[in-house]
Amino acid sequence: MPTHVDAVQAPTRRDSLKYGGAVLGATLLAGCSDETTDSESTPEDDSSTDDGSYTVSMEPVGEVSFESVPERWVAYDGGYADMAVALGQAEGMTGIGGADRYYTDVYDQLPGVSVNLEAIESYPEVRTREEFYELENDVHLYDPQMLVNWFDWREEDVTEIADSVGPFVGNLIFRRSDDWHDHRYYTLYEAFEKVAEVFQEQARYEAFAELHDEFIADIQRQLPPADERPSVLLTYDETLEPESFSPYRLIDRGTSKKQWRDLGVEDALAGTGIDNLSTTDRGKLDYEALLEIDPDVILLRGHERKSATEFRETVLEYMKTHSSASRLTAVQNDRVYRGGYLHQGPIHNLFLTERAAQQLYPDVFGEVTSDRELFDRQRVADIVTGDV
Repeated sequence: MPTHVDAVQAPTRRDSLKYGGAVLGATLLAGCSDETTDSESTPEDDSSTDDGSYTVSMEPVGEVSFESVPERWVAYDGGYADMAVALGQAEGMTGIGGADRYYTDVYDQLPGVSVNLEAIESYPEVRTREEFYELENDVHLYDPQMLVNWFDWREEDVTEIADSVGPFVGNLIFRRSDDWHDHRYYTLYEAFEKVAEVFQEQARYEAFAELHDEFIADIQRQLPPADERPSVLLTYDETLEPESFSPYRLIDRGTSKKQWRDLGVEDALAGTGIDNLSTTDRGKLDYEALLEIDPDVILLRGHERKSATEFRETVLEYMKTHSSASRLTAVQNDRVYRGGYLHQGPIHNLFLTERAAQQLYPDVFGEVTSDRELFDRQRVADIVTGDV
């Protein structure tokens, strides 16, 4: 785990990017809001001054002051990295906190959009203080509470990096089941708006928000009645021959389940007493438990590097020949699919919502293995590349 870097005595050239007074001391990591539901109130606006400096407020850190727009940045997860890419900031990426869960292939479908794969490959797990010093980023899109609770950082470590290198702005939002997360959560687009304030790219954010709202409204207009929608079990197992499954609850309002909520699906685990996968709950379900639930659709995470066809030819094929799995309704009806990314940003979400709509309602939106497109790729690419 991180050790103290005694050799670093003075702040770097990024002295222009400093924390405001609201984040000093214990308030840096304690969290200052009990809000744990989606807020429909007007989010805090950034405050700009005549000299070009501005502030951004996001829990758990609070108010962060910038004297200039950050150029170099790193994000812990693919969701926040995708937000920055969507805002036209791909060139400034210096690495990623977890490259194994950052899916960049979607950018191949957007003309003129790409990311620095060399930077990601060179720094695929930016989690130590030494790496933070080495990369000299202007901003770190991390929830510092996550560093403390997952990677054994101390509060003093977070303060040191914030003061000597660059501030933290971020909130772990992909799930809402971790006991340590006692500060406010944000929806995907609430968090995206905060990142847009960091990079002063509000116009791109507004264009994405408009596109997203139109897309979701169009999808929802075409959904079948609620009593005709399938029951869905979202699980995790990354093996080609799955035998046990980690459960996710769709009622958990984390951003990783956004597409399923937007599509109005029924959580197959409702009323079962089975909890959501979290830091402290690592429970699993075997096939006998799945047979008791017997959902219409099974969504299996851990296979995002496979195409829909590859998934069917490996994982689904194994389940169809398994003595217990083959008795599941979802398996018999070929309704076992990839379950989507754990960390998704605004670009990811468009692709994942399109895929999910085709997985759940193929009669309406086309088969998931088809070439049918439900949103305009060129419009997305135009926003990213600056034509808003």
